[in-house]
Amino acid sequence: MTITQHLQELYGLPTFAFPDEEEKEALPEPGSVAWSLGVDAYGEGGKWVDLFARFLDTVDTTRVRALVVGAWEESYDTDSSHIVTALLDARERLPELRALFLGDLVMEEAEISWICQSDVTGLLTGFPALEEFGVRGGQGLLLSPVRHERLRALTVETGGLALQVVQAIGTSELPALEHLDLWLGTTEYGAGAGPADLEPYLTCAGMPKLRHLALRNSEIQDAVAAAMATAPVVARLEVLDLSMGTLGDEGAQALLAGQSLTHLTALDLHHHYIGEELQQRLREALEPAGVRLDLDSGDAEPDEDDEDGTSYRYVEISE
Repeated sequence: MTITQHLQELYGLPTFAFPDEEEKEALPEPGSVAWSLGVDAYGEGGKWVDLFARFLDTVDTTRVRALVVGAWEESYDTDSSHIVTALLDARERLPELRALFLGDLVMEEAEISWICQSDVTGLLTGFPALEEFGVRGGQGLLLSPVRHERLRALTVETGGLALQVVQAIGTSELPALEHLDLWLGTTEYGAGAGPADLEPYLTCAGMPKLRHLALRNSEIQDAVAAAMATAPVVARLEVLDLSMGTLGDEGAQALLAGQSLTHLTALDLHHHYIGEELQQRLREALEPAGVRLDLDSGDAEPDEDDEDGTSYRYVEISE
């Protein structure tokens, strides 16, 4: 599976693509939409920073609440550092900004693991009023541990998440965070975290309000499930998401043998490799308690090597 559709909303607001200079489209009220700014990904149009400058001069940005950064020129070869700089330089002109997503690119613009990111720490420290922050693409992505008082939702979508970023998020102090969504990915595309590196996520000590935890799209999904089966943090969660990865019978058995999950509102395991018997056991254990259980296997079909019959599993989104 690949990402084929741009974000439709952010911060509960519908996205609106800021138009090209030639277009004479009427603009919405500044605070009524999530403004999406993107240029031609192959460098055939203008530069993103020029589009952003025109946005600042055209829209009353003191009322803008949500901003989506779409494609920038040659994002598969040029990192996002100039965008981070431009946003930080304009922070005084964005006093009401509460949500920011960096890298809303679809497959035709750049595969997720081709998107060249950069150090995004400054976007969190530079916008202390942010409540939602998301980033897509793991190549070159850097983040230092931070303390952010108001962030409620953090999303990092990658085909391979570097160990340094996993460690930084796990040791950050995010007292208001309620929703954490990490796509761990595969080593082929830069994933660096092993089971032992997920220890901070067993308690999420720096995230006391966390209610939705997603550790997904991982080639070590069985190990992630085994860790979550006894993790203290699960007792205070409403949603546990272990989807999009290579979860199989081993991980399912660990979840069934571990702590009770009947307090959850939802357990998302979609795109999995769990056998029918264990799927049924999961249903019998959770659905009578009202847990919304997603066991849609989607296109998760193991491939077998022609020579030795070895079975290979794949995460949902990698390249």
